[in-house]
Amino acid sequence: MIAPIAELARGLRAGTLTSRALVEQCLHRAQDPAGEGRRTFLRVDAENARRAADAVDAARKAGREHRPWAGIPVSVKDLFDIAGQVTTSGSAVLKDAAPAQRDAAAVARLKAAGFVVVGRTNMTEFAYSGLGLNPHYGTPANTFERALRRIPGGSSSGAAIFVTDGMAAGALGTDTGGSCRIPAALNGIAGFKPTAASVPMEGAFPLSSSLDSVGPLAATARCCAILHSVLADAPAAADAQLGLAGLHLAVPQTVVLDGLDAHVAAAFSSALARLSGAGVCISELALRQFGELAGANVKGGLVAAEAFAAHHERMAQRGAEYDPRVKVRIEKGATQTVEDYAQLQAFRRQWIRSVTAEMEDVDLLVCPTVPTIAPAISALEHDDEYGRVNLAMLRNPTFANFLDGCAISIPCHEAGTAPVGLMLIGRHGDDARVLAAGQAIEALLAPRRA
Repeated sequence: MIAPIAELARGLRAGTLTSRALVEQCLHRAQDPAGEGRRTFLRVDAENARRAADAVDAARKAGREHRPWAGIPVSVKDLFDIAGQVTTSGSAVLKDAAPAQRDAAAVARLKAAGFVVVGRTNMTEFAYSGLGLNPHYGTPANTFERALRRIPGGSSSGAAIFVTDGMAAGALGTDTGGSCRIPAALNGIAGFKPTAASVPMEGAFPLSSSLDSVGPLAATARCCAILHSVLADAPAAADAQLGLAGLHLAVPQTVVLDGLDAHVAAAFSSALARLSGAGVCISELALRQFGELAGANVKGGLVAAEAFAAHHERMAQRGAEYDPRVKVRIEKGATQTVEDYAQLQAFRRQWIRSVTAEMEDVDLLVCPTVPTIAPAISALEHDDEYGRVNLAMLRNPTFANFLDGCAISIPCHEAGTAPVGLMLIGRHGDDARVLAAGQAIEALLAPRRA
């Protein structure tokens, strides 16, 4: 990884760094044959990135550049529109689509803040899996024990590898059921899912209009806070600070601790002990409502219903070109009636009220982001195992999406061991609190990973 965003910004302001040098460094890493650049990027936009970097450097040299993050390289997940480029959403089906006429709203905000887009990152086809596998363009391998080729996590797979392999300082992703947080957890970085309404989805290819949200992946929680402040057009959000003493975190006792592997369980337990020692109040909260979601989503839930509505005509014409594992999940939406969908939306409204009421006396929920470390890609060759592991990876993160809340995953493992994510979940609109708590907890746990 390259230096955190705030450190890069200081170097750029001081003149010890140039944007062009940062961009060239990222492009070099993307083209390194020993790395995962070929599978991580679906498009490297070297010419435009160099042009944007040179413009920032010239403006800064002339004293005209006052944007704090100008010149810092980032990537964009392949489901966001960039003017003049084709948005394929990780699919072969859209390769021949017309180029976008304008930038997606989130991309436009990053560019307006001076961030330099170096390319489009790979993803699960149409963002419909938590594993990150892509049969069309290849699957970038996890950074941990790369020779074993573990899954990157999805659906923002390339976004995570882009950061961990030092191809830039941050990545723009989306999160419908964990797509920023799962790859962050499995690769040892930070990933933030904001309250959905805080960042516009305009210009992003949708998966589920009810659950989609736009969020960043980056080296640290502080980097995520900076990127989110730009994406949400809320600069103050990046500066929120929080002391750990007196913070009240609750560990849900339903579902989220089931089936943890020994390494994840030990890392999570150790993190809680360190937090308690720093004055954080750790309590248990039953939250039996978490046990209700599996039954409510038995027909694929809101995601399948809304994805099927968006894809059924295209699948009727070009279904053979879809990833079969994605196609079968979308097709589950066909089993839902209008009444099923209406009942599920009503259930969600009641569920949100019930869970929010139980969280009234705590600041945030805390749990492992995912229950196991990243498995090898080869272990998922059989569809049954693919389905089982996919559900396991999505299980904990999806609670925040169904809650219409916000959540961050930060690393909590020891140096040299498999990455493990610790997830903080907040209610609707708790974004500043989640980001501030994430930074404070990250600072406490970081020495273990130094």
